[in-house]
Amino acid sequence: MSWKPTPASADRLRAKLDDEFETVAKPQGLRRTSDARAGQEAAAPAGQADQWQRSSEQRGAARGRRAAAGGDESPSDDGKQARKGPSLKMRAVGYLSRREHAREELARKLAAYAEDAAEVDAVLDALEKEGWLSTKRFAQSLVHRRASRQGAARIVQELRQHGVDDNQVAELRDQLRATEYDRALEVWKKRFDARPDDRAAYAKQARFLASRGFAHDVIRRILGEGEED
Repeated sequence: MSWKPTPASADRLRAKLDDEFETVAKPQGLRRTSDARAGQEAAAPAGQADQWQRSSEQRGAARGRRAAAGGDESPSDDGKQARKGPSLKMRAVGYLSRREHAREELARKLAAYAEDAAEVDAVLDALEKEGWLSTKRFAQSLVHRRASRQGAARIVQELRQHGVDDNQVAELRDQLRATEYDRALEVWKKRFDARPDDRAAYAKQARFLASRGFAHDVIRRILGEGEED
């Protein structure tokens, strides 16, 4: 294995060789390389030395200069971050372009970027007037996405959590109940091969369908009567 000197030992070796060379013959004007480097560093202007600063130190100095000049953003008195980026309405349109939202859901998302609740309400009113925002359309979209996998009870609970009007919730619940058995049967077929043949299997399949929000009377029709006793 070959030996490689460390940086410190290499510097000492170069200094020793410089001393030996100087002892043998020292022409006029010749200096050791270590002395030459020290002289160059001492004579270098302050601005040139700054270019060798670490990037983190340079960034810290830049932030300090911006703060002194008053250009750095700081939180307001109420603790909220100063507004930065898209306007409140543009943020709302961005959310709505991805999927439908209920008014209450969108209001919660925008609250972090608004000065107060009145500003959010003004934006939501404008979006409803322009047709961008519709809680009724959101409710229909949610039912369409969930109906093939969940029962009426679970879907209705989610609609209420999003602030959908009670009258519309009741209307959608009736529609879901009309197709509850067929939807539950399809969900059951995708999970199980056959009806339960003992109490343990019955309980397992019943819990699965109930966790999806399907009604108990529908579960009994699918799994058979009397097996739950």
